[in-house]
Amino acid sequence: MTALDRVAWIDLSSVTLPLAAPVSDAKVLTGRQRPMTEVVFLFAEIGTEGGHEGIGFGYSKRAGGPGQFAHAAEIAPVLIGEDPNDIGRLWTKLAWAGASAGRSGLAAQSIAAIDIALWDLKARRAGLPLAKLLDAHRDSVRCYDTSGGFLHAPLEEVLENAEASAAAGIGGVKIKVGHPDHAEDMRRVTAVRERLGDAFPLMVDANQQWDRPAALRMGRALEDFGLTWIEEPLDAYDAEGHAALAAALDTPIATGEMLTSVAEYCELIDRRAADVIQPDAPRIGGITNFLKLATLADHRHLGLAPHFAMQIHLHLAAAYPGEPWVEHFDWLDPLFEERLTIRDGRMDVPARPGLGITLTGRARAWTTQRARIGARP
Repeated sequence: MTALDRVAWIDLSSVTLPLAAPVSDAKVLTGRQRPMTEVVFLFAEIGTEGGHEGIGFGYSKRAGGPGQFAHAAEIAPVLIGEDPNDIGRLWTKLAWAGASAGRSGLAAQSIAAIDIALWDLKARRAGLPLAKLLDAHRDSVRCYDTSGGFLHAPLEEVLENAEASAAAGIGGVKIKVGHPDHAEDMRRVTAVRERLGDAFPLMVDANQQWDRPAALRMGRALEDFGLTWIEEPLDAYDAEGHAALAAALDTPIATGEMLTSVAEYCELIDRRAADVIQPDAPRIGGITNFLKLATLADHRHLGLAPHFAMQIHLHLAAAYPGEPWVEHFDWLDPLFEERLTIRDGRMDVPARPGLGITLTGRARAWTTQRARIGARP
């Protein structure tokens, strides 16, 4: 096989992004997790003998960052000397290099940053935004904001944040529910709906904290609010429960962000357990696996709303045949020099080649671990 180019070097870095304030959702209020104060990112930068470069990233919340970095550093050397064009084959090679750790979970997340960097490299070399390389169906994607609707925030702050999002041109707002006091959930949803009006897209997210009876009761109580979806009403792996709920309610059910392989999605899709799937490329193994899943989802005519990491998911959503959503989070802004343009409820796909991202000096300063594989000029 004749190589068009060869991987010469790979730089891995673990970057700890501090959050402005501790963040709590329903998992914190039920005592299952502590408030989130930081997000740990795994960045992969790849360069070739021909002088081409690409960057990709994954992340972890509360735990897993050191493990992702260690696993990536262990398997990345198998790419040195390989043709970076052969991304699918290289994904498989990386998976077999770390086969003892499996092909999902932390192992898949470690591969994801490298896989995304390879796709970024390919698009940059072609001089195209990644969305265009993937056969974009649109130049902008509907977007909704999650940053301002967490349960640690007092209701008045949530209302102010929702109004600010709408005023900034963001097309929808999602707020967190799953409070141990169901009446508090209803109070917050009622207030936000009244503030935004009946026509504005509104989503809620229970972060897996309802059991089946509670999810059905709350789902029925929320039917009159005209929600765009109810997200993660049940445990992420309860496909049977999600299927029953989806069949019982008119409000669409969205889930999937916690799944870490295409195989895990198959039961969800086969059982018709979600109206909207929410894959996360850094969690399911990168863009290579995301594209496999997107094909399955399109075949079943499912809605698509990728989770988090809008700098990646904007491109992937733009390439989905059905009209998707992308999730706006301002948390990642300190990491990247560029900003994404939002107007009239949509996020524009940038014209810059690849993902169109450049790390800031602050991101470099927040680096806690580095590994260099191969020889960088």
